[in-house]
Amino acid sequence: MGAERLFWRRARWRLRGAWQWPAYVVLTIADGVMLARLPFSGDGTAGVVPGVLVAGFANLLAVALLAPPLGRRLRRRRPDLPRIVATDYAGTALLVAIAAALLAGGLVHRPAVASEARDARAAAAAAHDYVLARAPRYRDGLAGMAALRLEPDLYRVCVPGDDPARWLCLIVGTHQSPPGVTRDPDMTPNP
Repeated sequence: MGAERLFWRRARWRLRGAWQWPAYVVLTIADGVMLARLPFSGDGTAGVVPGVLVAGFANLLAVALLAPPLGRRLRRRRPDLPRIVATDYAGTALLVAIAAALLAGGLVHRPAVASEARDARAAAAAAHDYVLARAPRYRDGLAGMAALRLEPDLYRVCVPGDDPARWLCLIVGTHQSPPGVTRDPDMTPNP
């Protein structure tokens, strides 16, 4: 009877204190997707795999470096907790805090990403209209158009022609409506 009670007591502690590593796996994947879909900086073109790698590294640092001291602080407040359970609780809380911070940062940065995407679409549309109106011999290359952001509200859009080394390149300023388009004398395609 005593061994069975001890088994259930240990099982209860294991279930209560075994959330850190399952949370690490789930939240690392969720953080990676968040970094790809809701970046807190940049334009959001990185992808899920780099996001998972960055999130995995950040989560691992939090669990390895910050969870043990926080677990010790938790044990000072709750001496009934075993050391490993307190460290597990602290690590799990850190993982949730990192996920919440990434979500908040992504939501705050979302309007900037949306604005940049709108500007890129406006630059492509302006270059498309320019080709149709003023350079119809490049019409067949519109599907291969390549845009490069030079600075905020300024893009270099290149359209391939018959010669692969000589493209029609345009400088498009999206700071005005409709976007301003100027032909670039350099016909070298964007890298």
